[in-house]
Amino acid sequence: MAALGEDRNTPARDGGSISMRVGAGVKVYAGSLVARNATGYIVPGSVATTLLGMGRSESQVDNTGGADGDVTVIVRKGVFRFANEGTDLVSIADIGNDCFIVDDQTVAKTNGGSTRSVAGKVVDVDSDGVWVKF
Repeated sequence: MAALGEDRNTPARDGGSISMRVGAGVKVYAGSLVARNATGYIVPGSVATTLLGMGRSESQVDNTGGADGDVTVIVRKGVFRFANEGTDLVSIADIGNDCFIVDDQTVAKTNGGSTRSVAGKVVDVDSDGVWVKF
């Protein structure tokens, strides 16, 4: 393709939410931390080294009887509060650093000895949990 020689109506998405295909055999709950697995499908957050935190699920989706991609879920990008892992606490000193997925509602300070994937960036920490940017 050549460089533009005239105006172009470039398609856009707002980036605030995206529809993503759900992995086989999983159930995703509304409000949960969801991740993309190594093959590109959405799964609930869990301890694994092959996930990438994607954001918050906007609805409950049940694909327990389905194949990869049989259903989709809206994943919201932004900053969300999740639980702070009690044995590996994120603190205010970690603001700006990555935090790591423990499960679909919990993040931790460390990668757990190279067993956890990155959830997102720590934005704040309060008595109710960790604010994570996706």
